[in-house]
Amino acid sequence: MVFKERQITFDSRSHQITNINVWTPDSQWLVYDVRPHGASFTGLTIEKIHVNHGQTKIIYQAKEGAHVGVVTVSPQEPVRYAFIHGPEKPDAQWQYDFHHRRGVIVSDSQPNVAINIDAMDITPPYTAGALRGGTHVHVFSPDSSRLSFTYNDHVMHELDPALDLRHVAVAVPLRAVMPVKKHPREYGGSYFSVVVSETTAYPRPGSDDINRAYEEGWIGLRGYRKRNGQWQRWALAFIGDTCAARGEKIPEIYLVDLPENDHDYASAGSQPLAGTETTLPAPPAGVKQRRLTFTHDKRWPGVVNVPRHWLRASPDGSQIGFLMRDEEGIVQLWSISPNGGESMQVTYGKNSIQSAFSWDSRGRFIACVCDNSVMLCDSQTGKMQRLTARTDDAPCADAIVISPDDRYVAFMRDIDGYRQLFVVETNCG
Repeated sequence: MVFKERQITFDSRSHQITNINVWTPDSQWLVYDVRPHGASFTGLTIEKIHVNHGQTKIIYQAKEGAHVGVVTVSPQEPVRYAFIHGPEKPDAQWQYDFHHRRGVIVSDSQPNVAINIDAMDITPPYTAGALRGGTHVHVFSPDSSRLSFTYNDHVMHELDPALDLRHVAVAVPLRAVMPVKKHPREYGGSYFSVVVSETTAYPRPGSDDINRAYEEGWIGLRGYRKRNGQWQRWALAFIGDTCAARGEKIPEIYLVDLPENDHDYASAGSQPLAGTETTLPAPPAGVKQRRLTFTHDKRWPGVVNVPRHWLRASPDGSQIGFLMRDEEGIVQLWSISPNGGESMQVTYGKNSIQSAFSWDSRGRFIACVCDNSVMLCDSQTGKMQRLTARTDDAPCADAIVISPDDRYVAFMRDIDGYRQLFVVETNCG
């Protein structure tokens, strides 16, 4: 068998791609940051490289002591790049942290000009549509109109770090939010941002309570069809950490249906959208999370956290893909409907899935790492096709991303101490 793997970066730096939306819509460019490794947020530039001729361009360069990373691209034209921006002029009181970072967007039409996604207001009374801390992994919806991300809260962190629970949040194009600046670290944002998940610091054992919401994914290119036949335009699935009857943490899958009308995001539920001095920001009225998986009684309960992966739905919205162990303890691909019900096992391999994964544009194939190779899995049969030769060191687990035209899979390998970018042909484009 001939494997068509090709290295596309070669310089003495590490190159890091995100787990989704790393290709420009024309499938010609890959976007990346230059962190030394995934956990070190010290990169200064966001860049892109042409996968055929190797040309590179700097999209954005951080200034004033800030760092940037974790970039994604809008799936639709015009091309825009969303990424994490750390604080400028960091000092002893305010440095990069989960609760001290923001999302920004840079467009091809205005290179090196970063526009804030989320506003931040950390002095009461807080502002609806602004958040109070740090946002992370900003992912455009399939139509590029809005973004999802995870969120940590500065106000609760200052009150008690144990109360700074990770959440899922969204930014919608309702209006820009410009809080009255009462603290030097506050800023405005170009989107209206709200938390959409519900957590509690101390989940009741055996209940649906969670104390952490993370690794979210948009459902479908246009949402999904409910059991009653109605179409749900906007929804997000995410992993939530539950507490089993005996106290152990078990990650399960949750879903939130979101309003179709942007104005509805400004309608508060029983708790303030912006939060209070002792409570986290709350979801808009009518946004209620729903648990989809119930695995506490399984031999190997819970969605796996190793390898780290993000929930990814098929383009038609009918299936949410995730990783879970089978009865033998092998990590397999599974799927579940956004309407709930029984999980379906997709793969039955003898080797565990080793990475995050992505769907092709038709919802037929899923790319991932298994048996130290990039594989293409047929979602209907579970059959695996090896795209890269088996190597002693597996491709990096963080990101295995199919191009919009389905021609390539982008992935990373560690070469001589540096993380380099590769592509391999799928033979299904």
